[in-house]
Amino acid sequence: MIAYLRGKVLTTTAETAILDVNGVGYEVYCSGGAFRTLTVGAIGEVYTYLQVKEDGMTLFGFDSPKEKELFLKLISVSGVGPKMGISILATLSADDFAMAIATADVKRLSAVKGLGKKTAEKIVLELHGKISALEVLGASEDSLTPAPEKVAPAKLSAQDEEAVAALMGLGFTRAESAQAVKKAHELGAKTVDEIVLKALQAGV
Repeated sequence: MIAYLRGKVLTTTAETAILDVNGVGYEVYCSGGAFRTLTVGAIGEVYTYLQVKEDGMTLFGFDSPKEKELFLKLISVSGVGPKMGISILATLSADDFAMAIATADVKRLSAVKGLGKKTAEKIVLELHGKISALEVLGASEDSLTPAPEKVAPAKLSAQDEEAVAALMGLGFTRAESAQAVKKAHELGAKTVDEIVLKALQAGV
């Protein structure tokens, strides 16, 4: 299994990049995130997934283990192959894709070329709740996990409890939801709708 490549970027096309790794050229179908990190003539690196079929092997490249993990979740959906998966991640960033799943935004997914509404609905249905809050908010685990001395109070106001319940309905854990509500308040949110919106859109 080829899981990672680092080498000189020889050429790129609309879909692929060729990396020279110790004299061997690897053609890789790249996500949008991977393309943004690659420059022809410079050293580049990608995390890869190797598809093995009877008629050959194909490499797919990603800019991070997180993006590769989202890709693997995508292709776990029946009817979504690696080519469609990489097409989705070439159109949407990893964070945008995760947000579309968490908010059940079928319209946003349907905007991907070649992805019909029924398939988009199936992706949302099968992956909703499987995409973690860390992926949805594009944040590191440390940013969502309070340090021991900063643990939020156990009791929340009725309004905050309602916001936490709404976020949990989107697949977040209670701890993640409570921390997101706290940060939404820091960003000026006051009503339940504002709190949930800030938590989802502001990347808190």
